[in-house]
Amino acid sequence: MISLISNHYTYIARAFGPKQNHLSATPFQIIFKHTLHQMARSAIDEMSDSGAFIRTPSTFRNFISRDPSSTFPAEAGRYHLYVSYACPWASRCLAYLKIKGLDKFISLTSVKPIWGRTKESDDHMGWVFPCLDTEEPGAEPDPFNGAKSIRELYEIASTNYSGKYTVPVLWDKKHKTIVNNESEEIIRMFNTEFNDIAENAALDLYPPHLQAQINEVNAWIYDGINNGVYKCGFAKKQGPYFEAAQKLYEALDKCEEILGKQRYICGKTFTESDIRLFVTLIRFDEVYAVHFKCNKKLLREYPNLFNYTKDIFQIPGMSSTVNMEHIKKHYYGSHPSINPFGIIPLGPDIDYTSPHNREKFSA
Repeated sequence: MISLISNHYTYIARAFGPKQNHLSATPFQIIFKHTLHQMARSAIDEMSDSGAFIRTPSTFRNFISRDPSSTFPAEAGRYHLYVSYACPWASRCLAYLKIKGLDKFISLTSVKPIWGRTKESDDHMGWVFPCLDTEEPGAEPDPFNGAKSIRELYEIASTNYSGKYTVPVLWDKKHKTIVNNESEEIIRMFNTEFNDIAENAALDLYPPHLQAQINEVNAWIYDGINNGVYKCGFAKKQGPYFEAAQKLYEALDKCEEILGKQRYICGKTFTESDIRLFVTLIRFDEVYAVHFKCNKKLLREYPNLFNYTKDIFQIPGMSSTVNMEHIKKHYYGSHPSINPFGIIPLGPDIDYTSPHNREKFSA
């Protein structure tokens, strides 16, 4: 038993910093010592001195345009999207790829769900590709650069890059570089700039007459819910956790009230805001309620929110963006400071294909 614990402490230390004498410090002391004094290389490292989680902004912010003379013109077959099915930010982009009908024109690769060593020369843990197609169902080797990790893609794109190695990554095959790694901007590109080739070009998830409302809704959903669950889960002190949990449930209660009066979060129209809310809700009972301590109330205890989640899941193309095995493997297997032994809970195995009765608002 002692050797098992010692070996696991070594794994934790590799995830967060150089090896130490593990028998003279607890794993949490090791984590605190190294994550608070290094540049953040993953979300779990982004901590303030108060113990609160603070997400840093994305860094590659170029834009694909339908203008053929632009640096990055919208061309069929030129771009590739790297994602993790586990990551809600990447899943936003994946949802757009599917429901806009762009998946024939923008290729896709998913990484393995559980973080691994990204380089032999240091101890960073992050998104890695499988070596073979058969290694991890739903994940594939990098088909263009032969990269072993998402980190390698960042280093190909910028030799002096020192930030986080995140997904999504929108890759330009022609110039072998990252166009953009900010999901909010990628989904806006997918919404409009590829409409000359998109199979579902008529679908506008950011229509001009709703943009002000969408922006307002996005802001409180992001702060309270999308990022809120992370602020709960990654908090290292009780105060920041309590504050984040309070704000989370205030936002969920607000959604429940709104969705008791209308089918979608911005009214009668399915918009960008619904996708941004959905990617968190679909993970809530399976992961966030347990792993991130968001257990005051389950999604299934909110009648309107639960049926709304089923409604979005049943939109053609959306269910293919949800790989619950990858989602659960990642969260429970990649954060040893939260779940030291990587145990994955059995349930709850929710059926999101069951009737939702949300059509009543469209009648």
